[in-house]
Amino acid sequence: MNSFERMAPDQIARLTLAITATAEVLGQTITSEAAEMMADDLADYPAEAVAGSLKACRRELTGKLTLAAILQRVQAADGRPGKDEAWAIAMTTNDEFETVVLTDEIQLALAAAKPVLDAGDKIGARMAFISAYERFVGQAREDAKPVNWHVSVGFDANRRIQAVTKAMELKRIPREHGQKYLADLSIGPVTDDGRAIAGLLTGTVTQPAPALRKKLELVKHSMLEMRKASAERKTEMRIEAANELADRRALLIKQAQELEDRRAAQ
Repeated sequence: MNSFERMAPDQIARLTLAITATAEVLGQTITSEAAEMMADDLADYPAEAVAGSLKACRRELTGKLTLAAILQRVQAADGRPGKDEAWAIAMTTNDEFETVVLTDEIQLALAAAKPVLDAGDKIGARMAFISAYERFVGQAREDAKPVNWHVSVGFDANRRIQAVTKAMELKRIPREHGQKYLADLSIGPVTDDGRAIAGLLTGTVTQPAPALRKKLELVKHSMLEMRKASAERKTEMRIEAANELADRRALLIKQAQELEDRRAAQ
């Protein structure tokens, strides 16, 4: 199912003329019927993307203008990352503290490669991921679906803001969506009590309110206990962290399955 709005009749007419003119620039003559058929096939894509593709064809092609050449350039400009960048993005989901901005196709391909990755075969997992990713991207482009970036939130609040800001700069998520994320993730003004809590970590002395002093003593005691944790407890903590990462992966797989179910229902 196409998610773009189809071009209006007057846009298709102008596109037909642009195709004819582009062919002439490349030293080719095509019939009006052929140009109209090509324009009709391209009408399911954004007009700006098609216009940019025709411009690229005029600069790059040395042979005949073909529908395949135009489509190749339209699809390459859809904002989906290449296979190597997609794999790098997918691998950042291994860090449960990292906030990741990824596409539907990356999430689906990661779910497909997960069994191989869990078996410890990273090279095989990369091959499985790329194969699945190219298949999902190819299908999405064939269906003329726009790229959909979404945020998988990690535990580190600072990394969340950095990831969303970078995604906005790269125009991977709409500015209004990014601003909403940032508003949700924003941190309020630091109070005296907040500075006192920070002092536990930085060593800067700031007197907290009396009501908070007892809580800080408990926190300090807890931190000391953590430092004295036995090797057995440290192992338990590592297991807990691994379980949290597994839970996050399970959520990504569940979301990927929901995406796949929606694709199948369309």
